[in-house]
Amino acid sequence: MKKIILTIIVLNLTFASCKKERMENDIKTAAKAPIAEKQLTKLEKHGDVRVDNYFWMRLTDDQKNAEVKDEQTQKVYDYLNAENDYYDKMTAETKTFQEELFEEMKGRIKEDDESVPYKENGYYYITRYEIGGQYPIYSRKKGTLEAEEEILFDVNKEAEGYDYFQLGGLNITLDNKLAVFAVDTLSRRQYTLQVKNLETGEIYADKIENTTGGSVWANDNKTLFYTKKDPVTLRSSQIYRHTLGTDVSEDVLVFEEEDETFSVFVTKSKSKKYIIVGSFSTVSNEYQVLEADEPKGAFRIIQPRERDLEYDIAHYKDHFYIRTNKDGATNFKLMKTPETKTTKENWVDVIPHREDTFFEDFSIFKDYLVLEERNEGLNKIRIKRWDDTADYYLPFDEETYSVGVYSNPEFDTDVIRYSYNSMTTPNSVIDFNMKDKSKDVKKEQEVLGGKFNKNNYISKRIWVPARDGKKIALSIVYHKDTQINKNTPVLQYAYGSYGYTVSDGFSTTRLSLLDRGFIFALAHIRGGQYLGREWYEDGKMLNKKNTFTDFIDCSKYLIDNGYTSPQHLYAMGGSAGGLLMGAIINMNPELYNGVIAAVPFVDVISTMLDDSIPLTTGEYDEWGNPNDKEYYEYIKSYSPYDQVEAKAYPNMLVTTGLHDSQVQYWEPAKWVAKLREVKTDSNLLFLHTNMEAGHGGASGRFDALKETAEEYTFFLMLEGKLEK
Repeated sequence: MKKIILTIIVLNLTFASCKKERMENDIKTAAKAPIAEKQLTKLEKHGDVRVDNYFWMRLTDDQKNAEVKDEQTQKVYDYLNAENDYYDKMTAETKTFQEELFEEMKGRIKEDDESVPYKENGYYYITRYEIGGQYPIYSRKKGTLEAEEEILFDVNKEAEGYDYFQLGGLNITLDNKLAVFAVDTLSRRQYTLQVKNLETGEIYADKIENTTGGSVWANDNKTLFYTKKDPVTLRSSQIYRHTLGTDVSEDVLVFEEEDETFSVFVTKSKSKKYIIVGSFSTVSNEYQVLEADEPKGAFRIIQPRERDLEYDIAHYKDHFYIRTNKDGATNFKLMKTPETKTTKENWVDVIPHREDTFFEDFSIFKDYLVLEERNEGLNKIRIKRWDDTADYYLPFDEETYSVGVYSNPEFDTDVIRYSYNSMTTPNSVIDFNMKDKSKDVKKEQEVLGGKFNKNNYISKRIWVPARDGKKIALSIVYHKDTQINKNTPVLQYAYGSYGYTVSDGFSTTRLSLLDRGFIFALAHIRGGQYLGREWYEDGKMLNKKNTFTDFIDCSKYLIDNGYTSPQHLYAMGGSAGGLLMGAIINMNPELYNGVIAAVPFVDVISTMLDDSIPLTTGEYDEWGNPNDKEYYEYIKSYSPYDQVEAKAYPNMLVTTGLHDSQVQYWEPAKWVAKLREVKTDSNLLFLHTNMEAGHGGASGRFDALKETAEEYTFFLMLEGKLEK
């Protein structure tokens, strides 16, 4: 099967120059837009009847994978292929520029790059690339960095013959002899596990299919615990135990998560003492542990699940340390409990709850506790000795930045590794000595091409007033030579769901926009956790519309304060951020000249009513369950597909993948068809389908750059900037 990326472009080309006018006329006369067939389907719930004329576009996996396509499948493919042809014809004049832009972006990347080696269990592990290689090479060196390199996996070779290839889930046995790895060749995040003998290079016959890719070894070097997915919903629901040398059919089911609102995973404590099985939903967690020396023993529960009780665990000496929201700790706190008495009545505070500080994560070392916090939106790293003789924060000077602690697998060390970057500063990997406070910059990201100078760019953070009085952080970056006025093009980006915070980080590809006069604006809207847990709670469920109005309020601020105008303001978001794009163009289409909605979640009601679709049941506490009338009515009031109206819409680019397991391809396909049917403007509408990948796009590093070049070309075309 080949990948389909659905791409919609609605172009409102108001070019000032004759060249732009000619391009507009050429595009409009290049081809005739496909019109999807209408087949009436009535969907009734709570006495409300919705009419869906494009419900027929939905195919099952069996239909897509069949060698001989049935009539419905052929009709869907014919429609998508017609959209591909239309897109290619309509954008033919931009193809040369797209290729030039791709080469420009590629030219900034150090092709023969490699990671900073990290040490674990006597070996240094390295990820590196070779010139021209799409995929990484994983290797290691024993004892010292001067030792001979041992290639674990050359993914370039493994990927030969595949349109899509993803290798991950690498996990090495304690005796350093075996590696389990996971492969996905379809981009549906259904991984096949296999085991490689690192001494002989042999890949064992053991092949475990339909997994998450996650697995851990017990301490006996032969027992493997892994997570399987439901074959229909793709929910991670089962933990199995596999013994090397036995048939996979004999694997033992050690835990099954029967609650459909929960998913499950397996991991191992940093201390190597415990195998840990975690069950999680949006609002609750439960953990079970098993001593890794006794793989056939029984798991025991740390604390039984309770609704609205969230917790994560780590093991240190004779205690479990617990990040939790217990006792009303909205921003989370750190507690601990004895190994032998783990239920919540035994938990005691280590780091108390703070109203102004969001506690995101923690790492445990022999002599130190490292805390990752967020205060007023900014990352903080706090270092605290167990004996209380030291407690301090690492200093960071820029107004806005992104910092994160690496996994740091070594336990008995005084050195912590972290990364730092900002919108103007390329990424650095730094080793910090927690004892003497010295730091060693192990690597600074190279930006090739000879043109980049961080001093040529300006970044700052603006606090935008929301309509309800809240303050929204808007991080912007632009070239110092950019003249800021109503004619300045601005690309505004956001996500705004699941509590995910988009960091104020550096991007080499973004330079292609900044160097052409664009301002990039990252809106930290509600639904993320930039300003703590309440910022998330205030942007989900029955508060979801705050996400959309926050984004719109940022757009209006940029226009009202002279940063741009509706003729030059662009918006972009993907997945749940694609839902955001669909909502804002229904609510305030007049604010934007162009919009990119990547793999957008736009048919919210239909998806959330269908529990056979991947992820649906696990997301009732994010969006609400429309089987409840109150949630049905609220979701319908913003669902982009249901709220399409007969009015003018801005220029749009929408992408999806045929094999997308997160957002099914038919959501954007139906959305495009409905927009074409009812919109009143004369703007262009493109649908481009890529059949080689799913939710994450292309797997090769250069193929992914080509997708970015295609997206940026869309914006630059609208601005009449199709020159190098």
